[in-house]
Amino acid sequence: MEYRTLGRSGCSVSALALGTMTFGAETDEAGAHEQLDVFAEAGGTLVDLADVYSAGAAEEITGRWLAARPADVRDRIVLATKGRFPMGTDPNALGASRRHLRRALDDSLRRLGVDHVDLYQLHAWDPLTPLEETLRFLDDAVSAGKIGYPGLSNFTAWQLQAAVDLAEHRHLAVPVTLQPSYSLLVRDVEFEIVPACLHNGLGVLPWGPLGGGWLSGKYTRDQRPEGATRLGEDPGRGIEAYDRVGARQRTWDVLEAVQDVAEQRGASMPQVALAWLADRPAVTSVILGARTTDQLRDDLGAVDVTLAPEDLARLDAVSDPGRADYPYGDVGAEQRSRGPAGP
Repeated sequence: MEYRTLGRSGCSVSALALGTMTFGAETDEAGAHEQLDVFAEAGGTLVDLADVYSAGAAEEITGRWLAARPADVRDRIVLATKGRFPMGTDPNALGASRRHLRRALDDSLRRLGVDHVDLYQLHAWDPLTPLEETLRFLDDAVSAGKIGYPGLSNFTAWQLQAAVDLAEHRHLAVPVTLQPSYSLLVRDVEFEIVPACLHNGLGVLPWGPLGGGWLSGKYTRDQRPEGATRLGEDPGRGIEAYDRVGARQRTWDVLEAVQDVAEQRGASMPQVALAWLADRPAVTSVILGARTTDQLRDDLGAVDVTLAPEDLARLDAVSDPGRADYPYGDVGAEQRSRGPAGP
């Protein structure tokens, strides 16, 4: 397992993180504890949670695992969780207000059975709460010892920049990470979001690194998904909806390339997709989201996969999302360029 610093912080974390969104839903408690054991035994340290995962059950399951493990195992785990989305029906049971985040953080700590988490992330931008109110809460939580570092999730580039600039201007705790959706099938974050992270020293923690299961090779063009898969149970599910993603020729071109590289390297398709992503600029740790322990074991095998330059070049080319002439294409790039020799 490789280790990297958590963005602009001095905290080291594993280059692969364990996501817990399946805990308490698609993965029962025994399966979740088994995943946590396998992850820790493989040298994994960063465990990513959120209060909304199974309505708090994921944190409770992880908390019971922590309580049952020896101190040397617990002490290696870097805990990250998130707050912002609804945890009730009250008007103040969501958002990034001081009122909601105070309760959300305290509830997360209680469910986890700990007195602090290492990384506390805003799960998304809140258009109603003044940004300074949110950042001052996070700074207070750092000062109180309840969180080690603040982080962001699902922020656009301008939102990220606004948060960093305001925190630095007010001398508040500055966010150290950003969680975006990022994979061979979702690369638009490279236009503005990843450069903003690089500019500000934020580590990228990609979620959905297998495109909701697409990059595992389990879905085909000639048969709609069915059975015990995420899209088999709900073909219209979110960002990975079958009709939406399957309608793009680029999807099938990417899958073909990943399969070819996997066969050449003696690896699985998920391992190739994860190895490509872990090598991208600004990426600190790739968040794995497995239903089963066997899937997790296979994903963890990505640490042993080294892609050749020609592999990376092929995957980069086939997954290129394309861009209009302006502002990200050749026309826009030319207007922003300049050489030291002048015109």
